[in-house]
Amino acid sequence: MIKVGIIGVGTVGTSVAQILKDNADVISARAGCEIVVKRGVVKNLAKDRGLDIVITDDIDDVLNDPEIDIVVELMGGVEEPFEVVKKALKGGKAVVTANKALLAYHRYELAELAKDIAFEYEASVAGGIPIINALRDGLSANHIESIMGIMNGTCNYMMTKMTNEGVAYDDILKESQELGYAEADPSFDVGGYDAAHKLLILASIAYGIDAKPEDILIEGIENVSQDDIGFAKEFGYAIKLLGIAKKDKNEVELRVHACLISQDEMIAKIDGVMNGISVVGDKVGETLYYGAGAGGDATASAVVANIIDIARSGKSTPMLGFDKPMEGKLTLKAPENIRSKYYLRINVSDKTGVLARITKLFEDNNISIETMLQRPASSDSANLLFSTHIALERDIQTMMKEIEALDFVNSAPVMIRIV
Repeated sequence: MIKVGIIGVGTVGTSVAQILKDNADVISARAGCEIVVKRGVVKNLAKDRGLDIVITDDIDDVLNDPEIDIVVELMGGVEEPFEVVKKALKGGKAVVTANKALLAYHRYELAELAKDIAFEYEASVAGGIPIINALRDGLSANHIESIMGIMNGTCNYMMTKMTNEGVAYDDILKESQELGYAEADPSFDVGGYDAAHKLLILASIAYGIDAKPEDILIEGIENVSQDDIGFAKEFGYAIKLLGIAKKDKNEVELRVHACLISQDEMIAKIDGVMNGISVVGDKVGETLYYGAGAGGDATASAVVANIIDIARSGKSTPMLGFDKPMEGKLTLKAPENIRSKYYLRINVSDKTGVLARITKLFEDNNISIETMLQRPASSDSANLLFSTHIALERDIQTMMKEIEALDFVNSAPVMIRIV
């Protein structure tokens, strides 16, 4: 018998306990032994969770219990769970976590501490989609050329509604909060940080890159408007918040931001709260993973799968996929050295000579224009909409500052990268 302690019996933790009970027959058959929850840890003992397990508000009741074999960490946060997981590992207990923020900052310290102790974290990225095991095991014979994916269901839901129904950003954000897709403070989702944490985890498995969120390019969807969506539709694009990891010789670029992506791409067709991740290997080509990226049962499904894996073998494969560092170690590309196509929206006063002065700045910064549209914004202003050929991120950022400083430009220009 394998005994489990759950630290954090909230939505996901409750679902984990319920799945282990409801599906005990198939789980024990697949694991080769019975798996039971011995104890759960909560902050509020007065709240009824509808479970017939022992509940405590003392984490040490789990960490110091010699009968508990696997600690499931579902607390949320970074530093407190880091200390809890360290203590569990030092006590020789296997760990399963769904905590992407913890891993975004401390995955390498935990991998070093875990060594031969099982440490699994499938639920930390894309909920119930088994992308961790796909990268770490199923694609282990490949050099990974790129990873590109929709990794945040809230943003994808919002962009889908804005695109299909013409809803304004502020209105769909309010609706998302009412539906429980977005938090009262939505910045973690709409600002791209949630997706960035997940991308960093995948990049460590694919490339051995030890980067923190502060090291990579992270932008959200806050500035996307119906003008941008209209331009995208006119030229055959969809707009999605994507996490992108791409190998370029001995460098890896990591970035999260809104993208214009061809409507013909499979990723562009993934709508609503669903997640989808494309992985390109040098031998297998493109593989695509699609499914529910959040929610109690979907996330708990991945947690329980990890528990079963540990029950079967007693230890995990190398936590981050590498038994030893690769020769010719890959390094992180500086964000300013990324190359891409770009879309820009510039709101200007409707005056003579404005377009000529704007296009001169493109020329001065070595940026070639591919398409240009002008749309009226008000009785005395217009939106200039541009797409470019491939350019350097540094040059685009320099040009945007120069454009914003012009006296006839009414607000900061909006830029979206084109995949």
